[in-house]
Amino acid sequence: MTAGAGQTAGSAVQKRNVLLDARDVTMQFGGLTAVSEVSLTVNTGEIIGLIGPNGAGKTTFFNCLTGLYRPTRGVVHFDGEPLPAKPRKVVRAGMARTFQNIRLFHNMTALENVMVGMYSRTRANAIDAVLRLPRHRREELASTQRARELLDFVGLGGAADSLSRNLPYGDQRRLEIARALATEPKLLLLDEPTAGMNPQETREAEDLIFRIRDLGLAILVIEHDMKFIFNLCDRVCCLARGQVLIEGTAAEVQSDPRVIEAYLGSPDLAEADGEDTHA
Repeated sequence: MTAGAGQTAGSAVQKRNVLLDARDVTMQFGGLTAVSEVSLTVNTGEIIGLIGPNGAGKTTFFNCLTGLYRPTRGVVHFDGEPLPAKPRKVVRAGMARTFQNIRLFHNMTALENVMVGMYSRTRANAIDAVLRLPRHRREELASTQRARELLDFVGLGGAADSLSRNLPYGDQRRLEIARALATEPKLLLLDEPTAGMNPQETREAEDLIFRIRDLGLAILVIEHDMKFIFNLCDRVCCLARGQVLIEGTAAEVQSDPRVIEAYLGSPDLAEADGEDTHA
């Protein structure tokens, strides 16, 4: 049994409820259909992988879930309620994400970047801040303390006062995760969290994701590192040409010939799909 299989098996004993329920999500840009009738559920305490070759529609699907795009068709429910198609409301509902291309505030310190993530949960308004009223001072103190705790959690406790632009690449990835955690999510979406990392950094990222799951969060992750994703996830969904090719356990997905063909760019993919349909 792999280390990942052991970790995920341990999480299986937890009681799980459907947290995210996306049904028939379709996203069209003019005459181009980037995502076509994609359905996916994510349960509490579960790590789900989303894989597929470049251009398969993975990030577009993420953007539909997080309010950056309003799906052309389909519905998304989160924690039993329809998910509003506005990023701020999605965050307040309990969903946070990182991006394929890191989006930090480069002229802010690591501590300040994490504190930005907390503003969706604070109650103080502009007047409180300008006049330095008690509510603002209390929230600022609590936010600072919590931000330091999150930096410690992701392994950046010693970099709190460093400008984010001066951090090594792998540390910037972890800082973006800390900022997402600051929003107090129930579901964390990670878009290629190990992109550009060396093997040691990748192992550290895997350990961090398991520790986040152990806090009770659900995680949906896009990744091209197949060894990483198959060791990490309870279930894996493979997209190809904007559609779900297969969804199942890591063993089921990595042994499916259609997945191999999709990554190799086989021209016989459609024909193989037809053969499987009639099998």
